[in-house]
Amino acid sequence: MTVPKPPASPRTGRAVTMADVAAQVGVSKMTVSRALNRSGSSGRSTSEALRQRILAACEQMGYVIDQTARTFSSQRSGFVAALIPSLNNSNFSETTQGLTAAVEASGLQLLLGYTDYRVDTEERLVTAMLSRRPEGVVLTGGSHTTATRSRLQAAGIPVVETWDLPAAPIGHTVGFSNAEATAALVRHLHAKGYRHIAFIGGTSNRDTRGADRRRGYSEAMRALGLLHGTPEGRIISFGQPPITMAQGGEALLQLVRQWPEVDAVVCVSDLSAFGVLAECQRQGWAVPGRIAIAGFGDFEVARTCHPRITTVAVDCAGIGRAAGELLLRAIDAARAGARLPAETVLIPFSIMQREST
Repeated sequence: MTVPKPPASPRTGRAVTMADVAAQVGVSKMTVSRALNRSGSSGRSTSEALRQRILAACEQMGYVIDQTARTFSSQRSGFVAALIPSLNNSNFSETTQGLTAAVEASGLQLLLGYTDYRVDTEERLVTAMLSRRPEGVVLTGGSHTTATRSRLQAAGIPVVETWDLPAAPIGHTVGFSNAEATAALVRHLHAKGYRHIAFIGGTSNRDTRGADRRRGYSEAMRALGLLHGTPEGRIISFGQPPITMAQGGEALLQLVRQWPEVDAVVCVSDLSAFGVLAECQRQGWAVPGRIAIAGFGDFEVARTCHPRITTVAVDCAGIGRAAGELLLRAIDAARAGARLPAETVLIPFSIMQREST
């Protein structure tokens, strides 16, 4: 194989183009295009030797093929978009890993963004991503602005909402009821003998899944006759979602001052539950002797701390895989000129009983 000579330096700041590659190899732009696409529209193909020379020149010059024209001609961008609330939450990281494994196996790439639990940020990111013509979109949760919903519906592409069971889904759904999962956790504590059960969550409904968990707590407490004169139960709202370990500890002190009889606390996530556990240890309060602690999410910290924390476990990676597989089926249908009827995939949850209760 003939190795191309070093390229002349392009003008400062100018991207290397297909014309630069063609000039370097001494062929036409059409020949370069055919080599990169293996054949032209006429069916003629470059020789393998020439193709290798062109590929070597592209590698040496750092040229990356511009997919824009191909996207508009084929209506296939080759990527899907996904939005998650946070990058440092292991639950959503695992969901993204499952989603990536599913879509990349089919040759699609994943464009990822995070919303910081804000629907206005989600709206801005959805608008930006739609301008790049994704073949499908995966969202976290079912609460969106009116503009987000209308733009996704107008885009005419498959949409999968995850980690929730929205009452009015945009398209497909992969998730579970956060309210029912928390209610099941309260019933579990009740069965263990706890009667003065409290809840620690955030100060706003920005995290709609956290709001659903609070609702599930209140509904279960009401059904069990444990409200004891409180309108919704013993609830401490502390910090903007997602509340941190430190905020969980501070919330516990406020909780015990307001309701010293509390014998168990349900936390909106394992992170805040770990903060509650750490504060109990600072105060010298036995867990679960003085107060039992339960979380949500089955984070690694809940599985490895001492005592280990009782929690709600969900197959996070499984949510991602199921969302990816459903999205691929919907994309295949769209490519065939059809529309996959809306589907809901229910993901099971389980109560992980550990030493903290």
